[in-house]
Amino acid sequence: MLEFPRWKYFLILAVIAIGVLYALPNAYQKDPAVQITANRDGALDDALRNKVQAQLAQAGVTAKSVAVEGNSMMVRLPNLEAQSKANNALRTSLGENYTVALNLASTVPNWLARLGGKPMVLGLDLQGGVHFVLQVDQKAALEKRVDAYAEDIRVTLRDNRIAYQSVERRPDNSIVATLSPSAGADAADRARVALAKTQPTLSYDVSGNRVTVTIPQQELAQIAGSALEQNITTLRNRVNELGVAEPIIQRQGEDRIVVQLPGVQDTAEAKRLIGATATLEFRSVVDGDAQDAQRTGRVPPDAKLYTVRGSGQPVLLNKRVLASGDQMVNASVSTDQNGMPAVSITLNNAAGQRMFDFTSANVGKLMSVVYIERIPTVTMVDGQEVRSVKVKEEALAPTRIAGVFGKNFQTTGLEKSEAENLAKLLRAGSLAAPMDFVEERIIGPSLGAENVERGITAVLYAFVFTLAFFTIYYRMFGVITSVALLLNLLIVVAVMSMFGATMTLPGFAGLALSVGLSVDANVLINERIREELRHGVPPKASIAAGYEKAGGTILDANLTGLIVGVALYAFGTGPLKGFALTMIIGIFASMFTAITVSRALAQLIYGYRKKIKSVAI
Repeated sequence: MLEFPRWKYFLILAVIAIGVLYALPNAYQKDPAVQITANRDGALDDALRNKVQAQLAQAGVTAKSVAVEGNSMMVRLPNLEAQSKANNALRTSLGENYTVALNLASTVPNWLARLGGKPMVLGLDLQGGVHFVLQVDQKAALEKRVDAYAEDIRVTLRDNRIAYQSVERRPDNSIVATLSPSAGADAADRARVALAKTQPTLSYDVSGNRVTVTIPQQELAQIAGSALEQNITTLRNRVNELGVAEPIIQRQGEDRIVVQLPGVQDTAEAKRLIGATATLEFRSVVDGDAQDAQRTGRVPPDAKLYTVRGSGQPVLLNKRVLASGDQMVNASVSTDQNGMPAVSITLNNAAGQRMFDFTSANVGKLMSVVYIERIPTVTMVDGQEVRSVKVKEEALAPTRIAGVFGKNFQTTGLEKSEAENLAKLLRAGSLAAPMDFVEERIIGPSLGAENVERGITAVLYAFVFTLAFFTIYYRMFGVITSVALLLNLLIVVAVMSMFGATMTLPGFAGLALSVGLSVDANVLINERIREELRHGVPPKASIAAGYEKAGGTILDANLTGLIVGVALYAFGTGPLKGFALTMIIGIFASMFTAITVSRALAQLIYGYRKKIKSVAI
């Protein structure tokens, strides 16, 4: 009557073992820590560790450990108060060569981490994180697009062999192309026809040897709006590179973006990857005396003066950009022939063709790469934070074009960390417009700790009351139900930890709901068994009938809840996703524990008895 396959016992034991293994990391609380990352001129060495320890002693802070972990030096501290004191002391003493940020350091043992064990990811409302508000410079987006139109006009005139003297943009975002007298009397009309073919949405006005190109107001508004949307898309890609779970990135008003990153305490790394605009520009080297241009300030009209990284030597580069970061399809970190860090770049077709044409005609000449980094900075002036942006433009050492290449090539001359960051940013996409951090808040883990404590207390009380009621009301089958409920909780925690799912405050509500669904399933089984006993069916047959006849009802009831959960997860955002995810995992776990685990326990207790006169239910 109560036959139960042995392989199911092994399955249950395997689930319990895996559940315990992957739920165990949640028992290890993270250490409050201060993370120190070296900038270009800094080093993570014994001298730095001694200086850190001296500063901590001076501030009256006792650290649990100060050691290099990965690419940073981690100062582990006993509590949040010590973390705050250490952070304030180290920020003021280490200077610009190091970045100091709050962090939460894992305490999971190495053997468990090697097996893939990691604690559950907690949302912003549970473990804190960072909250940014960014202002999008839409004026810069307009200027960038108008400059691109001006360059397209130059290319079109050259392709159609129409000589021109200058192509200049005006403050009202119009562009004036002044043609050369040698181009002919009908040059302006020919230019207007050629330009209208390439950019039909713009309006063109001919006056003498000048062609005035006007961008419609509707298109200007569209450029500003699309810049904001492109920045949001790019930010999402960059946050994915950070590996942040359940981030919130959304538009606020006409020109602002809100970014919330749960669990991120290293604000410097987040700001560097989110707010920095790092890109490359490929330019040809202009013949001329760069030393004289630097000394006198007289730079040729078609050139721009740069400084070569490392050597500090001046170099004259053409104003015309051959290819830039927003024309890149893919970028990955690699090594060059000498084993040095490099970035392998793939351009889009248009930029690849331009690069092919240029290198075909200029083999043996010099070309350089300009590395541009736009870094948000904060300085204190009269006790007030003043936010600004530091733009760094450096030319990498010019290299001779050894052969013809197109859309695929390598860029060298970067340090390893710079190559990794640049590849991430280029993969994520280019920002359509610069952004400034107008608001920055660090949500500390103390508030989250209170939420976690209250959530755990709520779930714990629900469990205790449920277990007590079931044990009293259903006796032995109440004990079986209690064990199944505990295993249900273990499975939910283990699955969320294994797959990196995020537990939010609404997730605790979903967890409590999944407990209720598991209770419903066990009630259906127990009541069905009692009904069979009341009809005079033998005990073993009653138990078997209870599980078999209630199974279909349980499946139907949980299926409706599962559909609701999937819909909430698919169409909801933020808190709704956290609630739905926990509920979905809980539903699957409750069906397994109620139907399979509880029946296995009933078999162990009653299945091997030859004569059963009554069942404790």
